[in-house]
Amino acid sequence: MAHRQSDYLEVRTTKNKGRGVFARRFIPKGTEFERVPLIVVTRDKIEESELAHYVYDWSPKKAVVALGYGSMYNHSFNPNAYYEDIGRQAKAFTAHRDIQAGEEITINYNGDPDDKTNELDFDVLD
Repeated sequence: MAHRQSDYLEVRTTKNKGRGVFARRFIPKGTEFERVPLIVVTRDKIEESELAHYVYDWSPKKAVVALGYGSMYNHSFNPNAYYEDIGRQAKAFTAHRDIQAGEEITINYNGDPDDKTNELDFDVLD
């Protein structure tokens, strides 16, 4: 069953990555399609929990959980979207290229959509 909170997005099961965020309709390049608040957490308090798989680095001792769908985007070294920190504790997600309806929306976990550095602690599927 898909979960929807906006006209642009829904969460569905992917073929190889568990759940992912998908475009419900065409999203033109440059469109900000989600803006989410962040919750700052102490890294050592969540390291052994499932939540540790859904956080962004914030500082050496802190991480952040992005609300909305912010912590649900899967990684790609060829992403169709990117994120930026905005304000004090928020992220904005924007189309890096045109995204077709039904296409999974992916981001580069390194932050820069063009950064191909692989220091991730999992096997990258694409």
